[in-house]
Amino acid sequence: MNLFCTHPPIPHKRDYKSGNKEIGFNPPSGGLGGCLTFRGAWGVYHKIIKYYVILTISLLINPLSMPAQYKGEDCILKSEFIFQQADVPFPSCHASTIIQDGKRLVAAWFGGTAERDPDVGIWISIYNKGVWGKPVEVANGIQHKTKRYPCWNPVLFNTGKEILLFYKTGPSPSTWWGELITSSDGGMRWSKPCRLPEDITGPVKNKPLLLENGVLLCPSSTENEGWRVHMEFTGDSGKTWERTAALNSGDPGAIQPALLRHADGRLQMLCRSTAGSILSSWSSDNGYTWSYLVPLELSNPNSGIDAVTLRDGRHLLVYNHLTKGRHNLNVAVSENGILWKAAALLEKDVTGTEFSYPAVIQSGDGMVHITYTWKRKLIRHVVIDPRKIVSEPFNQCEWPE
Repeated sequence: MNLFCTHPPIPHKRDYKSGNKEIGFNPPSGGLGGCLTFRGAWGVYHKIIKYYVILTISLLINPLSMPAQYKGEDCILKSEFIFQQADVPFPSCHASTIIQDGKRLVAAWFGGTAERDPDVGIWISIYNKGVWGKPVEVANGIQHKTKRYPCWNPVLFNTGKEILLFYKTGPSPSTWWGELITSSDGGMRWSKPCRLPEDITGPVKNKPLLLENGVLLCPSSTENEGWRVHMEFTGDSGKTWERTAALNSGDPGAIQPALLRHADGRLQMLCRSTAGSILSSWSSDNGYTWSYLVPLELSNPNSGIDAVTLRDGRHLLVYNHLTKGRHNLNVAVSENGILWKAAALLEKDVTGTEFSYPAVIQSGDGMVHITYTWKRKLIRHVVIDPRKIVSEPFNQCEWPE
């Protein structure tokens, strides 16, 4: 049973509580059934304790011996690594992003010794004719001869005329700043970095949304005064900006929004949070004002997510369906953004392994492309045919078996 299971939230209602119920055991009057002797009761307890000890030991020896979970693998067309460790000079990588550029794909991520180390830079690879090219570093945090900062969280966006690559530079998420480079030849050559204005981070993890009025809506967040989300807007590919104030108080913390577009014109954001579940909010004015954040019936172990609205109107979400850890990576689908069903299990491993920080797009041929961190060593690329998704309802908020 998942203690973070919630009742479906009512949009626009302030509710930061998950509606959890305490679970307890109230023995019947008269003791254990009113007829068990002390020795008989101890015998029952002894058997119960023995059973759970054996079960615990067996799971420690082989955690994957738990009941099989729904995989939905029929919709998965391809699963591959973008590079091999022997192809790159960095031992660690994280936080990928992906776009389509004509018949090609472009992916980016940060790589270096380890997250926060000053040698961490932004790397890209181009997918052409079914093959990923050799990764190339396109940005770093060098300030001068004796000062270098790590880079973080690249986000790609294709305007149709050029590719924008947003990323962050600085010692930590609470002190970093936004930077932008551009490419007009499909990612082969890149401009010099342009530092974004003060209080403008750019899209913090997930892709922007191009509005009908030509404005690029960038979902963002800050971590310097609690975890708070906000929106940023640029109508000229990053030359000038405006932004909202923080959209939540920071309790619970919420960061790294993903945006969905609904048929009625409303926008929805889904957020990573410290509340144990994904938080949701709605906007009816192109992202300038938003309803209060409320929890969905989707677990979140305080790990990054991403989502996309498909051309058939469904919404697809990639996330860790866990309350702790990042050892499972899951795909869910929804018709309305509130009620979700299990679609595919991309990864499942023992506690302590990590599959995280997904990015997802739908390409021109209708296929869904997902990239994500694989054990902090590699970036994996998965292709899903959304027409072949067979969704299954959750079992009291648990991933179905």
